[in-house]
Amino acid sequence: MPDPAPAKPRIAISACLMGEEVRYNGGHKQSRYCRGLLSDYFEFVPVCPEVAIGLGIPRQPIRLVGEASNPRALGTVDNRLDATAALAEYGREMAAKLDDVCGYIFMQKSPSCGVERVKVYREDGLPQFETGSGIYARVFCESRPSLPVEEEGRLCDPVLRENFIVRVYAYAAWQQLLAQGLSRHGLTDFHARYKYQLMASHPQQYKALGKLLGMATTASLEEVAAQYFSGLMQALKRPATRGTHANVLMHISGYLRHYLNPSDKEELRALILQYRDGIVPLVVPLTLLKHLFRLHPDRYIAQQVYLQPHPETLSLRNAI
Repeated sequence: MPDPAPAKPRIAISACLMGEEVRYNGGHKQSRYCRGLLSDYFEFVPVCPEVAIGLGIPRQPIRLVGEASNPRALGTVDNRLDATAALAEYGREMAAKLDDVCGYIFMQKSPSCGVERVKVYREDGLPQFETGSGIYARVFCESRPSLPVEEEGRLCDPVLRENFIVRVYAYAAWQQLLAQGLSRHGLTDFHARYKYQLMASHPQQYKALGKLLGMATTASLEEVAAQYFSGLMQALKRPATRGTHANVLMHISGYLRHYLNPSDKEELRALILQYRDGIVPLVVPLTLLKHLFRLHPDRYIAQQVYLQPHPETLSLRNAI
């Protein structure tokens, strides 16, 4: 099965999640999952925008105030403290500086780092119904729209967790492709390897991206590649469902039809349907498929990222 990506892709992360005592009260919000398990697979780059712009430790807390679509980051004790412009500028600066990261894990609910659902207050101090995004996170994400981002709290959801890690390794694989030198053959080969991963996330986008690559013979290769990558990351952002996974598994099992006897075919089909119906996790039919392809190798299937989009030892597909 294909190697999902280079060893230890770099991921930016809110520094408090790595156990750094950078919060307003001098504390941290260490994530055992990130600092523990994920640190074995990724090189983390800790960032605390509030400390970086000089707010200090400990410090007056800030909160979002005003219109939810365009709030200000003001001090909770003295609202003359306005960190909005500084946080936004630092977001633009880091989006340019962290050009080698393949993902970003933000601290949820933070007025600087929360990606969404951050509490916004009215001028009179009462909370609003509408929520917003942290100032730094919003500007950073707008500057790097294709970069995989996630909030630490959402990584507790096994489907969202697996989806984020899939996107990080896809991003890293793309950067590796660019580093090797972009070519039409390389781009076509990349798309072929991601066929079933794309089909699991967004079948329609897989077809659209294939049509886009057909333009590579007449349009600028760099322009087509940029559009392709943007479409790829947007497609992979949609989490695969049990239904789309089952559809992909059925497609892949078709490559074994000339090698399996009727009872083996039925066993494989039954496991795929059990997965679709929520009886067994994805790892069960996948394990059988991998075993069968070891017995009956297929060159095209062997290159498919879908079968191993991230290190098996992460056990991400044991829970979905």
